[in-house]
Amino acid sequence: MTTQNLPGQPHLAYRGNELFTENICLSELAKEHGTPLFVYSKGAMLAALAAYQRGFAGRNVQICYAMKANPALGVIQVFAEAGCGFDIVSGGDMDRVLAAGGRAENIIFSGVGKTRAEMRRALQAGIGCFNVESEAELEVLSDVALSMDLRAPVSIRVNPNVDPKTHPYISTGLKGSKFGVAHERVLQTYQRAATLAGIRVVGIDCHIGSQITQEAPYLDAVDRMLDLVEAIEAAGIPVDHIDFGGGLGINYNGDTPPSADRLWENMLAKLDARGFGQRQLMIEPGRSLVGNAGVCLTEVLYLKPGEQKNFCIIDAAMNDLPRPAMYQAFHQIVPLNPRPEAPDTYDVVGPICESGDWIGHDRTLTVQQGDLLAVLSAGAYCMSMASNYNSRGRAPEILVDGEQAHVIRQRETMADQMRQERLVGATPTT
Repeated sequence: MTTQNLPGQPHLAYRGNELFTENICLSELAKEHGTPLFVYSKGAMLAALAAYQRGFAGRNVQICYAMKANPALGVIQVFAEAGCGFDIVSGGDMDRVLAAGGRAENIIFSGVGKTRAEMRRALQAGIGCFNVESEAELEVLSDVALSMDLRAPVSIRVNPNVDPKTHPYISTGLKGSKFGVAHERVLQTYQRAATLAGIRVVGIDCHIGSQITQEAPYLDAVDRMLDLVEAIEAAGIPVDHIDFGGGLGINYNGDTPPSADRLWENMLAKLDARGFGQRQLMIEPGRSLVGNAGVCLTEVLYLKPGEQKNFCIIDAAMNDLPRPAMYQAFHQIVPLNPRPEAPDTYDVVGPICESGDWIGHDRTLTVQQGDLLAVLSAGAYCMSMASNYNSRGRAPEILVDGEQAHVIRQRETMADQMRQERLVGATPTT
């Protein structure tokens, strides 16, 4: 039997006429669990993590998985067992980390809109650090901590005004972004933090965006961050750790981001040159750990020829795979069982009642009704952003580990969707 690996997808390979992830046949999973279906490779996640670990060998670094990329409990468990910390953006995220075996002291709480209730819960749990994103948040956090007779550990998230050269919706370090404290006000904000009785300054943070495929924005951010650390410490405020965020891109369509180990080799060289090489570092990768580990399996419902377009209508939709509709994002689409016939060109679309419900434009495919397809690089920002639009249940999720396939989320039923709803005048059940 011949084996053919998919370019840029080392965990995916055709064995004969069947597509496998690790040692599991994907068409068999689709037949057993139905479609749409998300399948993740544990081996691919750990391989992506290993690239960061190689880059940080001998350094004092905490890798915190940015769980907004994929918050499935089974995925969080993989990284918790691998010794990772976690970057969260809500109280619900914290609950998921703790439920999956993560340690509170290894949690970083980011996000521009933390509520007082979330702050209290995080302080009670004993999280490691709040990434504070505004001066107003700093004041509120101090008040909440004082009301609990505590001091909140904080780093200030810097908006360094660095262009990450990515989609505007996922560029977070420019002046027009809602994220972080403006570079020009950072020193003043740290000086205010040092006077607040409920605040304990422990670090500094920045995160310039997502799906970044060039080194230059990171290296630019390093220089700006280190300039700030020098100014802050010259003002008498120690900075224990430096958090450079995440955002490293993956290969969706011939993208060529630097490998994590090479990127950090170059960034650490810059830190060493400026005397910060032994400082405690933190990073918050998300997409680069899980994006290429996942596929979405889907069935071809109908082929619909047209005068201007041929449509391949599948049972996965924008509620399952929101990235194309939201970001005009590209995902490779491949057959689970390739056919020898000549291909046609199709727009691959879902069944939702929206013209924006498309998964891929102008794709060359050889398909028939009933065939199974795999939408690649679907491990990040797909299920985490999935919805029940058109009353569609969210898809199940499978974690593959070698020859084992573990169901980590069951398919959502209509009863699941309607459980919290009530008809007017209905008697609530207990």
